[in-house]
Amino acid sequence: MTTLMIQGTTSDAGKTTVVAALCRWLARQGVSVAPFKPQNMALNSAVTVDGGEIGRSTALQALACGLAPHSDMNPVLLKPQSDCGAQVILRGKVHGNMDALDYHAYKAEAMASVMEAWRDLSARYDVIIAEGAGSPAEINLRANDIANMGFAEAADCPVLLVGDIDKGGVFAQLVGTLELITESERARTKGFVINRFRGDIALLKPGLDWLVERTDKTVAGVLPYLHGLVIDAEDSVGTSGTSEPGALNVIVPVLPRISNHNDFDPLRLHPGVNLQFIGPDQPIPPADLILLPGSKSTRHDLQWLRSQGWPEAIRKHLRYGGKVFGICGGFQMMGREVSDPDGLEGDAGTTLGLELLNMTTRMVSGKTLKDVSGELILGIGRARFTGYEMHNGVSRGPALERPMATLNGQPEGAVSEDDQIIGTYVHGIFDQPEAASEILEWAGLGTQHQAVDYKAHRLEQLDRLADLVEECLDTEFLKHLLGLNGRHLEAKNDRQQNSPT
Repeated sequence: MTTLMIQGTTSDAGKTTVVAALCRWLARQGVSVAPFKPQNMALNSAVTVDGGEIGRSTALQALACGLAPHSDMNPVLLKPQSDCGAQVILRGKVHGNMDALDYHAYKAEAMASVMEAWRDLSARYDVIIAEGAGSPAEINLRANDIANMGFAEAADCPVLLVGDIDKGGVFAQLVGTLELITESERARTKGFVINRFRGDIALLKPGLDWLVERTDKTVAGVLPYLHGLVIDAEDSVGTSGTSEPGALNVIVPVLPRISNHNDFDPLRLHPGVNLQFIGPDQPIPPADLILLPGSKSTRHDLQWLRSQGWPEAIRKHLRYGGKVFGICGGFQMMGREVSDPDGLEGDAGTTLGLELLNMTTRMVSGKTLKDVSGELILGIGRARFTGYEMHNGVSRGPALERPMATLNGQPEGAVSEDDQIIGTYVHGIFDQPEAASEILEWAGLGTQHQAVDYKAHRLEQLDRLADLVEECLDTEFLKHLLGLNGRHLEAKNDRQQNSPT
């Protein structure tokens, strides 16, 4: 078993993309490989095959390997509930809520879960590609570090450091990071990957030569800036749109604790949809469809919606014939009230809902985590879909007597009597083109555009990344770090002939 860790000079340096690229590259050669992220802080998460929960980006990397996501791949997941507190998920299960100082003190104990998960994963796969979080040079977080060099030292694995040249100052990023880590950590840092380069690489070569001479490290390669790359992100919110006449205008409020906003990634690619995320203090534009996303703190985000004028904007939108679709937390917000008597998502109490649907929601312990499949019953067609549920709340009320879907024959979600409002607890419905097309037709889009098959799109993007590994990185150097020689790869190919899907 071999582990290689990818760390970055900053958040969003491209660690997730590089890990996904390496995983796909190795898996296409038949190597038994799995991703691993010791600690992740993200509100975009996925349900695992063992009934747990991990970061969405790690689930994407599992797909790159041809694997179902498993809780061992991301043993510590932090889901922020406030600026200073988060829900702590250990090996897929809720451990509890902690503020930042309490968690900092707890990290030594969390490390035991990290190493146990890594050992279990290593027993099942020949290669582990691990991903760091943030930067290893964050001095204030180095004590009891489990996310970067703390793990690399404990696992005794080599490290590649990724720097983002598009941000500027990439040589300062790389050299400065090396200066701020220990001698032992510098020794295990074997080389660099420069990410998001635009232009003629010949102009970069003098800098690369200087970097090698200055650090005595290998430059493993330079990856280009990838235009049009849309893959599952940890938390960054992307937006795109079309100016095509007749496009469906769709807006999404960027809630302070927005979660699983990757639900809407397929709409970013749809040729007939103009998707806009509306941030704090931005004007709320006219739209055909308002999407209310998931939330890690439903009551808190309800109050934020009020402070931003969304209830009034939604009522005006409905008066003019617009449609509203709420998913998970957004669905809960549309009821008469949301109660949290035990303070599972913050302070205990009850908050008035948007009063769009005649139902109430109560937060209960024991998070629902499951993959589901079902059928839409919007009166347009009977599109089937798969997805997942991930929530604490239980909703009840007359609104649920008019469901928007069935799951295993049981009613799910709600449709308003005037057919302008729908809601569901199911994430991932837009991933399937038939279901996406049916919902968009309900919202007013014509049938001239075919929705994107987002599952196929993910695989295409992962293959695009693997191709770049072959084209732009020193694959012999990578094989050397991983202990993979030609004979070893040949044996792996005999064991696993087909490319992962």
